Amino acid sequence: MPRRTKIIATIGPASDSPATLEAMIEAGMDVARIGLAHGTLDEQMARYQRVRVASEAVGRPVGILVDLPGPKVRAAPFGDGAHEVILEEGTTVHLAPGSSKSTAQRVEVDYDQLLTDIHPGDRLMFGDGAVVVAIHDHTGTELVGTVAHGGRVQGRPGVHIPSDRLRVSSPTEQDLKFLDAFVEQGVDMVALSFVRSAHDVRRVGTEPHPRGPLIVAKIETRAAVENLDGIIEESGAIMVARGDLGEECELEELPHLQKDIIARCIALGRPAITATQLLESMIHAPIPTRAEATDVANAVFDGTSAVMLSAETAIGHDPVRVVATMNRIARRADQRFDYGDWAQRLTHRNVSEVAALDTRVTDTMTMAAWRAAMETKANAIICITRTGFTVRAMARFRPEARILAFSPDPRTVRQLTLSWGAVPLRSQAHGSFNAMADWAVTEAKRLGHVRAGDVVLLLAGSSEVSEATDTLRMVRVP
Repeated sequence: MPRRTKIIATIGPASDSPATLEAMIEAGMDVARIGLAHGTLDEQMARYQRVRVASEAVGRPVGILVDLPGPKVRAAPFGDGAHEVILEEGTTVHLAPGSSKSTAQRVEVDYDQLLTDIHPGDRLMFGDGAVVVAIHDHTGTELVGTVAHGGRVQGRPGVHIPSDRLRVSSPTEQDLKFLDAFVEQGVDMVALSFVRSAHDVRRVGTEPHPRGPLIVAKIETRAAVENLDGIIEESGAIMVARGDLGEECELEELPHLQKDIIARCIALGRPAITATQLLESMIHAPIPTRAEATDVANAVFDGTSAVMLSAETAIGHDPVRVVATMNRIARRADQRFDYGDWAQRLTHRNVSEVAALDTRVTDTMTMAAWRAAMETKANAIICITRTGFTVRAMARFRPEARILAFSPDPRTVRQLTLSWGAVPLRSQAHGSFNAMADWAVTEAKRLGHVRAGDVVLLLAGSSEVSEATDTLRMVRVP
């Protein structure tokens, strides 16, 4: 069985050479993430272009997700950024607003309101909780704390400020400047940091996908969890950002939040991304821990659309090995996924609650396609789509049959690299259903996705101007 769960890999200094990018694509990278919190706009734009060139060289569509910095607070750089600094447990640390330099004894935090919003008794977490500093004094010009949990820090690690105190809205002015630059280049997906409500997503202001980028809302605050359904409705996809979310909620609640967020996303036809520390030990080690391998598999069993690698591929020792390892773990978990139980549970959620007629029609047709594919043991479901909506609606059911996603829009093809189970393929311009169906079956056979004698289902609009997926056909490949 081909792998269904998609792999997102973050591109950074360890992985942005042309040869490494091509090797990562060959190893299984479906989407390249470019984090804009580090480096200059010119540097990140150059990475963007290298990913495009590598995708063309390998001959596989690769989506690009740019991750806006948002109002996330970061420490000033430790050392020269290339070497780690150890904050030892029990040592005293002085903290003050600033952005020039941090050391093991004095940490500057790039947040003007630090001395106002943080008080003695608070605990500041660095780098997704890798280091914890307990604040015990406020001198008027700086905070004084003790390292309660020591560890290594590097570059500009994030500093967690509780979201209910954070005074900066999302997206920030800097976010919107970055967004404009990448939208002009035709970026496929944009991740919005520290979303707290559906209003934050609406403030992005880009055209709906695929004319504009697919907006990925990052769920990393308690407010986002409380406003989840509205955020999902306004977004193109959701990221479960477990680092900051784990600092905003009780640790024992995090696994249950992850499961619930994923289930609600998929029921509404939105891809769900599971992120943060999936294979963290592989920054340095050649193999992950057993717990990490189990974490990845459990995310697949939860129904996640994609698993995301961060520092593992951005600054890790062997980014290609990391992607290949994730590929193996996810592929094996896909084989054990309970397809029938997932779809049965999904049929009891949300479809009848959607108001728009075109959406209800597409929902109903994709449900019919899932049932037909299951009962006939179809080899593939061919979706012919302009926007990708049909594919995302079909992917909700997690069918065992392959989803072959044909679209004439190159951006739609790249955006579908994020959708569970979808094999994104470029099609000719849309015409009548009969003409498109015949062409798609022939092309799928030519590319080796189906063989003569296979049973396939075709889903599409009945005409070039159809707003809904209203036609389903079953054929045997000649």
